Formats: sequence, structure tokens, C-alpha cells
Amino acid sequence: MSETNKLLRNLPKIDRVLDELQSKIDPDIPSVLIKLAVQNTIDEKRKLILAGELKSLPTDQTEWEEIFIRAITIKNSPNYQRVINATGVVVHTNLGRSLLGTDSIDALQVAGSCYTNLEYDLTTGKRGSRYSLVEDIICDLTGAEAAIVVNNNAAAVLLALNTLSFHSETIVSRGQLVEIGGSFRIPDVMARSGAQMIEVGATNITHLSDYEQAIGENTSLLLKVHTSNFRVIGFTSEVPVADMVRLGQQHGIPVMEDLGSGSLIDLSPWGLPKEPTVQEIVKDGADVVTFSGDKLLGGPQAGIIVGRKEIVNKIKKNPMNRALRIDKFTLATLETVLRSYYDMDGALRKVPTLAMLTADSETIKKKGQSVLRRLGGAKKIKTMIQLLPTESKVGGGAMPEYGLDSWALVLDPGSRSASFLEKSFRTKEIPLIGRIEDEKMVLDLRTIQEADVPILLDLLKAFIAECIH
Repeated sequence: MSETNKLLRNLPKIDRVLDELQSKIDPDIPSVLIKLAVQNTIDEKRKLILAGELKSLPTDQTEWEEIFIRAITIKNSPNYQRVINATGVVVHTNLGRSLLGTDSIDALQVAGSCYTNLEYDLTTGKRGSRYSLVEDIICDLTGAEAAIVVNNNAAAVLLALNTLSFHSETIVSRGQLVEIGGSFRIPDVMARSGAQMIEVGATNITHLSDYEQAIGENTSLLLKVHTSNFRVIGFTSEVPVADMVRLGQQHGIPVMEDLGSGSLIDLSPWGLPKEPTVQEIVKDGADVVTFSGDKLLGGPQAGIIVGRKEIVNKIKKNPMNRALRIDKFTLATLETVLRSYYDMDGALRKVPTLAMLTADSETIKKKGQSVLRRLGGAKKIKTMIQLLPTESKVGGGAMPEYGLDSWALVLDPGSRSASFLEKSFRTKEIPLIGRIEDEKMVLDLRTIQEADVPILLDLLKAFIAECIH
């Protein structure tokens, strides 16, 4: 008999494993889930044996039990789980983007546990529009005549283009044909919308005359895409939206700007570059403006469309809108975030994304010093953990070349590798996600929340104990 066949014959029988585990597994775990976990574990071992990648099996029953119990625990654990963001990237796309404040969480609980007036007009007692719950607030804040919200900004761009430029021409600068993340590119979105894309200008320079010369009988829209996720530097020039609006008015063609990570607050006083706000673009006369809800705005995932009432009403009536509309949870949380912007100073405190982006370096340093004191003092652990200056990032595809002065706890892995340490933290019950620099583990304190600190302390105490021993 070959070694492969011997290994296959020595794989445990599922029924026997289930009998042996019966008294050792939480009785509240569904039996179907337990059986699937055991079966999947054995199947994985079988595949590795057949592939020649597994040359031996556990010989001790206790070891097998540990393998199966670990598999059952993982199978019974939520796939969607909390992590601690120590990367320093504030709007981290892979870690859920913007956090929500307490008011939003309260609204989320109401939306999920109570009946609400989602599409019921409490004044008339008749069916209402879900968009009316936030439209007036958005218009107040942006100066726009009308607004609609869909499930993300790519959907907002798709819906607007499909409404305004289906089977007709949209003129756009060649230098603005960006990829907006996840391999979704503006040309692809335009193609799916049914719009015919007309590229003008060069990668680095586009003139107003380029747009004017491209306008024809089938032109229905002038599009400007704010390139928030990359920069072309050096010999560059692009056309201001106000100039495009004047050109559009001369030819009876609307102008649309996709702001991407649209912001309602100018963040330049906190050391970030000046980015156009939604209010400014609306004031410059853009007929339609689209932007994200979960980036610089600091809300839930959403795509917000604002603009002239006549045009926004057309977008609302597009049948595609039904497929792209937002649900009650997004509406509930978005309203609370938007309401906080009536008081800009209050928004800086209440919206976690804004609070993190505008946190000063000295405050972050004090947070790190507090952590070190609670670990026993900087001198005691200085060979293992140091508090050092670092640089955070905005994230979310916004301001990619700009950093925020910050402070980080820098861990020396000792005899182990930084990769080993990173994986160790990443696989904890509550994963700690940091970054590796110069073969050390960097935990940027800007994005570590106060509620995360007790968990961080436990993880760091365990790390210190391992280093000592």
C-alpha cells in the first residue's frame, strides 16, 4: 500500500468524530454547523494528501480534537467582525471606511428595531418619498436646488450619465479618466451608462477650447471628474468648472462634476490641501454634482447627487434608480451625519472621520504616552516598544500624496520577523491591523479609538510577556 493510501485510510471517520466531540462542544452550536466544520477539515486534509503536500497526520486523539474544535469555533464565528485600525489610514477602504458617531448608531438601532416613516408622509397620511427625509438637509448644506441619494458614488455617476447622456455624447478631459478603486474606471462606468465618451485634451493639459471644438449636434453633457485619487504634477492645466458652465450655457448643454470624495468642510486649516467643497462647485454653477457619503463626508456608504431641480427630478424618474436606491439604515445614519454639519464646529467633534483628520499631533502623542505609562513606563519597555513620530494618511482615494503628522507605537519583533508579528496581531480574537516599516511593527495612534485602548493594552502586555520569556 502506498504512503498516500495509508494516510487517506488514517483520516478520521466523520460519525466517530462527532460522537467523541459531543460532550466537548457548546450545545448551543447547531449540529449542522459542527458536522460541516468537521467534514470540511477532513476534506482539506484529503486534498493536501492527494496533492502530495501533507506527509503525516496527527497520531494523538487530543491533537485531532484540538484541530476540530478550532475549526468549529472558526465556523461558528462571524465572518464580519470588528478590528482595530492601527494603520493610520483614516478612511480605510478595506476596513470599512468612515466610522459613525453615537447619534448615527442610535438612529441605526431605531431603524432596525422599530417601524419608521421610511416612505410614509406623516403630514398627509399617504405614501411618501424616502428621499424627502434627507433632501432638504442636503440642499440646506450645499445650496443646491434638489438632491437624491443612491447606494454609492459609482451608482450616482452611472445613474446621472444614463439619465442625461444615454446614446449621446459626453465630453470629458483625457486626464480625468481615472480608476476609482476596485478596477472600476470612469470609461467603463460611462460605457455601461449608455453614454458615448468623447475624450479631449491631453493627459496633463486640457483647454476650454478643447471642449468647445468637440461639441456637436449629439453632445448632451460636459463632464468634469475631480481626480482626488491621483495627481499629475509639473506642466499641467485643467478647466475650472465655472468656465465649463459658461460654455455649456452658450450651447444649452448641462455640466456635471463628479467630486468623488466630496467634502462639506475645507480641511486646509488643518494642514491638508485645499479641495473644492460641494458648496463651492454648486455655487460655480454646475448643473449636477456627485460625491460619496462615506469618505470625507464621514457618513455611511452612499452616492449623493445634487443640482438643478429640473435635472435631479429627471434622475429620480429614471427606472434604474429603483435598483440603486438606498435602504432605511443608510438613510437613518446619513441624516444624523448631515444634521451635524449645520454646526461645523460640532461636526468636527461628532463625525469620527473629521475628528481623526483634524486631531493635532500633540494630542495623539499624549495618547501614546498614556498607553506607555499603563504598560509600565517607557524606560521599562523601550527596547520592545517606542513612541515615535510617523505620518498618517487620509485614505479613501483622497489626497494620496499628503500625510498627517502623527505618532505611533513601534514594536521591535526581536528574534521573530515583523511579518510574524503582524500575522500574530491580525489573527487575534479582535484583530489589530497595523503596518510594517523597516522590519518593525508600526501602530499609528491616530486611528486607534478610545474604545480600542483597553484591548490594545491587553495585546501589548501579551507581546511584552512573550518578549521577556
